[in-house]
Amino acid sequence: MRTYGCQMNVHDSERITGLLESEGYLPVESGEVADLIVFNTCAVRENADNKLYGNLSHLVPIKAANPGMQIAVGGCLAQKDQGEILRKSPVVDVVFGTHNLGSLLVLLERSRIQQEAQVEIAEALVDFPSALPTKRDAIYSAFVSVSVGCNNTCTFCIVPALRGKEKDRRAGDILTEIEVLVADGVVEVTLLGQNVNAYGSDLGDRQAFSKLLRACGDISGLERVRFMSPHPRDFTDDVIEAMAHTPNVMPTLHMPLQSGSDSVLQRMRRSYRQDKYLGIIDRVRSAMPQASITTDIIVGFPGETEEEFQATMDVVRKARFASAYTFQYSKRPGTPAATMENQIAKEVVQQRYERLVKLVNQISLEENIAQIDNSVEILVAHGEGRKDAHTNRRSGRSADGRLVHFDLGKHVARPGDFVTGTVLSAAPHHLLGEATSVRLTRAGDRSESPSGTSVMLGIPTFVSP
Repeated sequence: MRTYGCQMNVHDSERITGLLESEGYLPVESGEVADLIVFNTCAVRENADNKLYGNLSHLVPIKAANPGMQIAVGGCLAQKDQGEILRKSPVVDVVFGTHNLGSLLVLLERSRIQQEAQVEIAEALVDFPSALPTKRDAIYSAFVSVSVGCNNTCTFCIVPALRGKEKDRRAGDILTEIEVLVADGVVEVTLLGQNVNAYGSDLGDRQAFSKLLRACGDISGLERVRFMSPHPRDFTDDVIEAMAHTPNVMPTLHMPLQSGSDSVLQRMRRSYRQDKYLGIIDRVRSAMPQASITTDIIVGFPGETEEEFQATMDVVRKARFASAYTFQYSKRPGTPAATMENQIAKEVVQQRYERLVKLVNQISLEENIAQIDNSVEILVAHGEGRKDAHTNRRSGRSADGRLVHFDLGKHVARPGDFVTGTVLSAAPHHLLGEATSVRLTRAGDRSESPSGTSVMLGIPTFVSP
């Protein structure tokens, strides 16, 4: 299973893997030749296409030597390119869209029997994939979709064309899934949506998301709640109040900025401006002074002037993000921005990008240095393990989402346990600390089980009427 793209794709891959394993498929060990290779693709950036087709070309001689091997391509790029994938790469056996996860087994079987490639691309969601089994990589943490699709029309983004209009799950179905996850050992959930805080627009309740956050606070055993990614347009004060007054909702916010220039935001068709964005940050920090705020920023959008770029730099200085995901704009066919005039020269984009990254890293370091001597509670992570063979150092996330590498000393902690530690030093992208105490959890107990991962039966859920 190879996954590219956002957390929504990661969550879809958990569903795909759960579906396959429920039918007897097993993951191959490193170095083995697989009977089935599944690519779950992204289409947001141009490099996603290159990465997929490059990997497929490398598989041509391997499949020739193993005629029974099947290759399936799903996700956003499959939704976009559809039959074009087979033309570019005839080794592919199955192409399935973002709304067709549940069809994969049937398509694989049909391809085997008929000895020809199968393509199934639905244009709209019928049932949420939450009804499918799930194979999670971590016992203690889980993604939960509250909606799929997006009603925005950002000129640089192709996601609405690939994921469709927003469809919301009923709150009762979401909370039931979370309760089942907690019973399975989960202590942390991340609520997902292409525009997560627009949740409720499909249900006719503009305060549905804040109500959902508060309801999560009533679930016994659920210790951490996060969500991503919200849109500034829909970020309302009732959500800030719910975050501040619901103890298990973490003091962290990932809110994409994209640009600090009002004129660029207008060309991007982002329905907020600099003042509104900074106003949200001010209100969040007023309600939660300890909150860490992260963001996404695009450099080199068509027509971006040096003055407009400096407006982005000004917002970064004022907002003081804990970290930022920075991107160089790349044209995506099918988006309005791809045909805009004044596409920025690559060397100009690269130079601005480097200046932005330097500023972001400087501020991230300063914000992390401010954490030194603080006591933090860390959820021990799965898979990151010890930093080297000579220390008892582990990794995890603090309540505000910062990555912390910490020395356990004489303590013992498993993935899913909580460690309280003191921050000793800082770097731009992580903190270093030492453990002072450990709180063992049922998730930690389960992480020591032979399987090491969890398969959860799906919860039947339906699209709202």
